[in-house]
Amino acid sequence: MRLAIHFPNFTIPGGTGAIAGTLSGAAKAADEGGCAQFTVMDHWFQMEMLGGAAEPMLEGYTTLGYLAAQTERVTLGLLVTGVTYRHPGLLAKTVATLDVLSGGRAQLGIGAAWYEEEHVGLGVPFPPVSERFERLEEAIEICKQMWSDDDGSYDGRHYQLAQTVCLPKPLQEPSPRVLIGGSGERKTLRLVARHADACNLFGTSVEEIKHKLEVLDRHCEVEGRDPATIERTMLAPGLSPLEDVDGFLREMSDYQALGIGQVWVSPSAEDPVGSVRAITEALVGPMAEL
Repeated sequence: MRLAIHFPNFTIPGGTGAIAGTLSGAAKAADEGGCAQFTVMDHWFQMEMLGGAAEPMLEGYTTLGYLAAQTERVTLGLLVTGVTYRHPGLLAKTVATLDVLSGGRAQLGIGAAWYEEEHVGLGVPFPPVSERFERLEEAIEICKQMWSDDDGSYDGRHYQLAQTVCLPKPLQEPSPRVLIGGSGERKTLRLVARHADACNLFGTSVEEIKHKLEVLDRHCEVEGRDPATIERTMLAPGLSPLEDVDGFLREMSDYQALGIGQVWVSPSAEDPVGSVRAITEALVGPMAEL
């Protein structure tokens, strides 16, 4: 089982002037500590649970471009890109650029978007959920076409592209991996089975994750997809794993037995760099042995 770091909170000691150095330090600690991925959110307002719009939030892909120059091995991505925020043709180009400049370390994490307040606040259209899922599927199709040798047109219900040109192509072959975030059983997991290289679930309980993966397997059967070709990942539940390392590892062993191959944890906001160092030292090796 692999460990990944998710950095969601930019309200840190030292204020705005300390964000760049702290973020760089945390990413380097994850990189040097053997983590598989380092991710940030794709939000424009901070989430309500972390203080809402009054708290700082960085734009995601600008942040990843900065971190590409600060790291060497760790995969970089958003957990996850909101489909409503960028035209898919431009998103494909953005991720391809990140992949080239990072030496082939970009991942496209993407979802249907949900945070209505930031849409309304910044004047971004927020279609009904059914339309957002239609757009999500078309966006993934467009990205994959733009990263392929097919530079022809794309004619969808919501998006029409005359040329799907994307040069330079991503370094990864055949393309950057696509991760779909979310646990919805009727739409999200069906799209995972149809299009994604990985899913990302919320680690609510072992029983709930087991159920979600069974639903995914049934969608794979309908789609004619081998379930083993989809990486299963999740956000770790509960408090900091450092509060009870042995207990955390026992819980991760139960998730690993279900097929979860990668788990994200987040550092403390009080000392993000030191927290990442402590987390990697305590968990990377033992989790790899699960």
